[in-house]
Amino acid sequence: MSDKKVVWHKVLDNKKDLPEGRVKTVTAAHKGICLTHFEGKFSALDNRCPHQGGPLGEGSIENGMLRCPWHGWDYHPCTGNSPGGFDDGIETFAIKVDGDSIYVGLEEEADHQTTVSDIMVETMVNWGVTKVFGMVGHSNLGFADAMKRQEEKGNLNFYGIRHEGAAAFAASAYGKLTGKPAACFSIAGPGATNMYTGMWDAKVDRAPLLALTGQVATQVVGTGNFQEVDLVRGFNTVAEFNQRVQSDSKHAELMSLAVKNAILKRDVSHLTFPDEVQEKLAKATATAQTPDKRITQMEIAPPKEAVNDAIALIKKSKRPVIIMGHGARAHKKDVVKFAESLNAAVVTTFKGKGLIPDNHPLGGGVLGRSGTPIASWFMNEADLLLVFGASFSNHTGITPKKPIIQIDFDPMALSKFHKVEVAVWGEISRTLEIFNSELKGQLNTENQTDEIAVRWKIWKEEKAKRLLETSEKGISSIAVFEAMNALTPDNAVMCVDVGNNAYSFGRYFEPTNQDFLMSGYLGSIGFALPAAIGAWTAVGNTRPVVAVAGDGGLCQYLAEITTLVKYKMPVKLIVLNNHELGKISKEQRAGEFDVWKTSLSNPNFAEFARSCGAWGKRVEDQNSLQKEMKDMFKQDGPAVLEIMTDVNLI
Repeated sequence: MSDKKVVWHKVLDNKKDLPEGRVKTVTAAHKGICLTHFEGKFSALDNRCPHQGGPLGEGSIENGMLRCPWHGWDYHPCTGNSPGGFDDGIETFAIKVDGDSIYVGLEEEADHQTTVSDIMVETMVNWGVTKVFGMVGHSNLGFADAMKRQEEKGNLNFYGIRHEGAAAFAASAYGKLTGKPAACFSIAGPGATNMYTGMWDAKVDRAPLLALTGQVATQVVGTGNFQEVDLVRGFNTVAEFNQRVQSDSKHAELMSLAVKNAILKRDVSHLTFPDEVQEKLAKATATAQTPDKRITQMEIAPPKEAVNDAIALIKKSKRPVIIMGHGARAHKKDVVKFAESLNAAVVTTFKGKGLIPDNHPLGGGVLGRSGTPIASWFMNEADLLLVFGASFSNHTGITPKKPIIQIDFDPMALSKFHKVEVAVWGEISRTLEIFNSELKGQLNTENQTDEIAVRWKIWKEEKAKRLLETSEKGISSIAVFEAMNALTPDNAVMCVDVGNNAYSFGRYFEPTNQDFLMSGYLGSIGFALPAAIGAWTAVGNTRPVVAVAGDGGLCQYLAEITTLVKYKMPVKLIVLNNHELGKISKEQRAGEFDVWKTSLSNPNFAEFARSCGAWGKRVEDQNSLQKEMKDMFKQDGPAVLEIMTDVNLI
């Protein structure tokens, strides 16, 4: 013991809790201690075996020696000396017994010294990445410790989830909703590979995301070490920016570039941190970076020639129709205002559902497989399609047989699958400013509002007929979404899974001012519940968050209901339980295959929710559906409404 001040830490309230001949792990300040009771004496040893770091407090005293639980090396339980004269003994610490309590004396802890992780986490926060979803584990502890310090300062929120796949989906959903990156966080090896699907979900739907992974120590790379996976190579196809952090890297610059790439390219960035780098002391001159004067504005004006061609087509058009995709989310008000100047119907892709309310005089619903006959009717009757931020997915079915003006921020998205009459590369709102200026007083379009009202009347009459279809096997999905039309809060954020539940949602739910999040291009089952976690971290309690899932999708991340409870996230989860992967059965029949292996054995989801600490209720009778759904929406905390449905009534 040096001349430094000794601080005494109580490590055991009652010495009877450590009988003679036993050992126990305790903690004094941040120091792990192996507390021993041998031959009537209490002793305190460093808990870390000097060979492999084994926790000696989990060992045992055998034949008068303390045996390491990992590799069986022996030490004296009081002195820490190694038998046979070896010099690999264990450090011991002062101990005192005061009444029934036991205290260990340690030198006063030195002030924390800034690490590489501290610099990188502070830089990440400065760039606006303040929400992190993940699991803390043995190969990311140094970076986690740095995040803890930022959370204690109120600069960051860390959400511990139950599966790293849910972390990546939550971060993806946050990016889709806000246009800003959140981070997902894991250990090396399996923790990192679990995030792969959610990372791809973000990539193909153009959502910014930052993935942070631990990694085994550099000195054992290539030796087949425990949980060693080459994550840079493994993530090379999914991450646009993908780097291993080294001891001598420009650490703040690396983090700045990772976040900058995610924001500007609307893509995935990945950094992996070897164990020893995370705890390395930063250079005395190292400082965190900020985005000040490091990132450009994105209000890019389109080329003049493209504008002129587009204006000429619009001037000639009598019946233009506007199609909005997910890429127009941040500009929906400007697009709708432009549509109002044209008196043109506005339809959306499924990913763009809700960008214009269905009750807007120009709202034409969703186009494509998950859509309504209203949208397809107006597309077929149009003489010009103006497509904003859509990707021309096969599921959407934008016809190439009509003249098309396509507007997008990404030049690679323009004319992606076929020629279009005019491809306009530019930021949507800036482009519309120019269009409005050039077209002022020169439009000659027909007013489509009366036709839109007629088509909605026809479709609602059809829905009413379908609503009369009932079954003893379960409630109709149409009835579920009609109830949601009546009861869902106007400003909710809604997270949708895949499968028949999603198709019915797209067709029958009529949005007002809600926002919608889904796994679009990847179409990944299990998205809804983790996405709701990400959405809630974005909006907090300022807006309701609703998740809609089928039984197949919910079971993928069912344990995340405990995450809702832990963080008091008042997410409302509606699960359609039909004991079947109904969409796959439907596809098997369509492909003239036998229906095979699509039946499901489910828990009682309502009971499961209650066992997790959430509100849960099961609905089996259509007559009580609205009452129970209304009760669910009244709950202050997380709530699960399980609805028993007929797989054939979709």
